[in-house]
Amino acid sequence: MLVTTSDGAKNNVMTITWTMVLSFSAEFAITTGAWNYSYAALEASRECVLSIPTIDMIDTVVGIGTCSGRDTDKFRTFGLTPQRGKFVQAPLIKECLANIECRVVDIVERHSIVILEGLAAYFNDTRKEKRMLHAVGDGTFITDGRKIDRKDMMRSKLPPGV
Repeated sequence: MLVTTSDGAKNNVMTITWTMVLSFSAEFAITTGAWNYSYAALEASRECVLSIPTIDMIDTVVGIGTCSGRDTDKFRTFGLTPQRGKFVQAPLIKECLANIECRVVDIVERHSIVILEGLAAYFNDTRKEKRMLHAVGDGTFITDGRKIDRKDMMRSKLPPGV
């Protein structure tokens, strides 16, 4: 997952390995803290964008995660196109499959967990590649494969509209 922030003067993007969906009501959690340069902007602005890359962006995702926004313009270095959202200052990333504008609703410092509320979501249906990356945590990744649809079987357990 890529997370963009803005401090009002500079946009930045960081790679986040540990993310979690909290509910069907567009709540998410990411793990980050003061060790990440973007954290100060995230904490001060109380907003960010979750940008979902695809497998063809793996080298970009890893590259972003192995340098600091303190001394690197990651948008320029990695050829990413920032786009304006509707609700937050942090930019969407045009090259990503999807972007979710978020507001920070809580920071659980003891566990370095940031709780986010999704405000708006955008899907880039012009992207040919749609397979996402999933970090294992040891420098290896798993990618999406064949999609299996069991919505009809699970209908009684799914919220309305899903």
